[in-house]
Amino acid sequence: MSAPPLFVTAATGAGDLLAAELTALGLPAVREVRGGAACEATLAQACRACLWSRVGLRVLWRIGDFAAADVQQLYNGVRGIDWAEHLEVADSLAVDFSGNLPGIVNTQFGAQRVKDAIVDQFRERTGQRPSVDRAAPSLRINVRAGRAGVVVAIDLSGDSLHRRGYRGGQGAAPLKEHLAAAILLRAGWPAIAEAGGSFVDPLCGSGTLPIEAALIAADIAPGLLRPRFGIERWKQHDAAAWRELLAEAEARRAPERLEPGRIRGYDRDARLLAEARDNARRAGLGERIGFERRDLAGLPPATAETGLVATNPPYGERLGEAEELRGLYTLLGERLREGYAGWEAAVLTGNPALGRGLGIHARRTHRMMNGPLECRLLRFSLEPAHFVTQREAGRPPVIDADAARARPGATMFANRLRKNLEQLAKWARREAISCYRVYDSDMPEYAFAIDLYQSDPEGAAGRWLYVQEYAPPATVDRDRARARREEALSVLAEVTGLPAAAIWWRTRRPQKGSEQYRQLDERGERVVVSEGSLRFLVNFTDYLDTGLFLDHRPTRARIRAAAGGRRFLNLFCYTGTASVCAAAGGALATTSVDMSRTYLDWAQRNLEVNGFRGPAHRLVQADCLQWLEEDDGQRYDLVFLDPPTFSNSKRMQQEFDVQRDHVALILATARRLAPDGSLLFSTNSRRFRLDAPALPGFAITDLTTRTIPRDFARNPRIHQCYELRFDARASAPVASPPP
Repeated sequence: MSAPPLFVTAATGAGDLLAAELTALGLPAVREVRGGAACEATLAQACRACLWSRVGLRVLWRIGDFAAADVQQLYNGVRGIDWAEHLEVADSLAVDFSGNLPGIVNTQFGAQRVKDAIVDQFRERTGQRPSVDRAAPSLRINVRAGRAGVVVAIDLSGDSLHRRGYRGGQGAAPLKEHLAAAILLRAGWPAIAEAGGSFVDPLCGSGTLPIEAALIAADIAPGLLRPRFGIERWKQHDAAAWRELLAEAEARRAPERLEPGRIRGYDRDARLLAEARDNARRAGLGERIGFERRDLAGLPPATAETGLVATNPPYGERLGEAEELRGLYTLLGERLREGYAGWEAAVLTGNPALGRGLGIHARRTHRMMNGPLECRLLRFSLEPAHFVTQREAGRPPVIDADAARARPGATMFANRLRKNLEQLAKWARREAISCYRVYDSDMPEYAFAIDLYQSDPEGAAGRWLYVQEYAPPATVDRDRARARREEALSVLAEVTGLPAAAIWWRTRRPQKGSEQYRQLDERGERVVVSEGSLRFLVNFTDYLDTGLFLDHRPTRARIRAAAGGRRFLNLFCYTGTASVCAAAGGALATTSVDMSRTYLDWAQRNLEVNGFRGPAHRLVQADCLQWLEEDDGQRYDLVFLDPPTFSNSKRMQQEFDVQRDHVALILATARRLAPDGSLLFSTNSRRFRLDAPALPGFAITDLTTRTIPRDFARNPRIHQCYELRFDARASAPVASPPP
């Protein structure tokens, strides 16, 4: 194997920004890769990245790579590098290890074996060995192990590049410097600053956003204030070239560009403002950034025609806090609409539903990570055309209902929907079912899926209709498709007896990957519906799916019936409805794993509204594929595995295709399964074929027909479901039960 010599790491979601930044710095053929960006740079160019990268975290210079199948080969490969070329025996070192190899139980053990290989080489040659210093080593060594092999690199940054050197005090939830820079780059601040635009942070805290904005506007290298870099004590360090880079950066500093009032930060907390002023002073910008104590209600209007408002308001990480913050977001939106017309705005929030309170339509949203918390960067153009009007997301399009209702097609559609409602309502009441599908393209030319949601089987506290139009293919005449849509819409309220305010509308198009989970709006409005004795929160406005898959109703009932006294694992848990059913069935404990913080919060609320709280019900934010590899020794008696059809999300460690990868996924999941456990595997892929011959160690039962409910009988391909158990009679099982 041969890896590029330079790899710069970045926070999740910032790889494209980093690649663009390195290209602008003159590094050649930069490409975004998982975890950052890589290129065939020279050592001088790598040093430039250390000094100038605003969103990069660590600059890693490859010194060796090799194949390794186990921990001994890792040791041998590291020892095969001549470490005398990189440090002296009197120096100190630290090792950062990531990845997996057989025999390595954790990253600490991997780092220990790398360290052993290095010091053993020195001890054999000199009788002495370098010391270990985790805090301030002479040389920091980075080792990554994966299926492609092992890459050994020198960490030229030494410490994370987000530590610029100016931060002293900080607020309760400080914004890291690299994240602040990423926000500014996403929001287009460099171009705004170059054109003479101004900057305001109305909730500036300890001042990170205004300071990073000033560094960009004044062309100040973010690394110029750092006390040291890892490269400076490396034996191959070119001190003269490094001094030239520092001198060039010093010559480019142009704080005079920051005329008074151009960059301002406001906050109501005098203590945080004092920290912000101290931070600005340490950055050499104390006289160039204006910090002023102001309540948000007293935010001054813009004093320039163009500029950027960027801020990181609180967003309530715990349940209940969000309600208290709605007023703050509403007030922020009012101040932006009234006082900053013509400006751009960027708001980072960990609770996108709160962003709805701003009353401005976001023209772009970006996923970003603030530490372990998944956030959204909402970008706005503060023009009246983007301000929220009376029309709400999820509402049906406006039509001439009287004209549409008079057409024959409307009568035919109304008769079919009425007949379905009458027949299914009797069945639903008999089975105590509150939420069910009442129409699913029964008349193919009227291509809709219509679901009835109720607070209870009688709908006493609330009834809602969720209508999904299947987008017509290009072969269907647009005018004819629109006419059928209007005919259906014109009779929905009359046939169902529901007011227009209780009817919600979406358009379904062919999806790729996990697009059914993609957020379409940010209202965060949820209602409570029932399923038997349980209650679930659903959302008709923000996502293509509501949070409750109605076709999985029998599967959830099966989980509830089987969960008594068992440990339950829910992978790709979505909103945790299966976990609620397991808990209701008497599960000893539930573990729900998903990559989305939004869905885990939703799952927690679903558990809590049903009275399930405490450590027995664990919620884990993780890439399920990676989580399965990091075995913690826990075994589960009942597992529900419902992966996406396809995903190439940047947050996942690898691309996933359910047809191609289901065998490997099932085997990895089975390693978490107790010897007498049961694994329910479900998929909504219509073309899926279970590769049973590749799973000879399992007794497999096809539950598909038994888990398709009556209201989905017209669409039996809506999902497939299988139960897998370890088969003790198998002569050569692929995956044996764990001991």
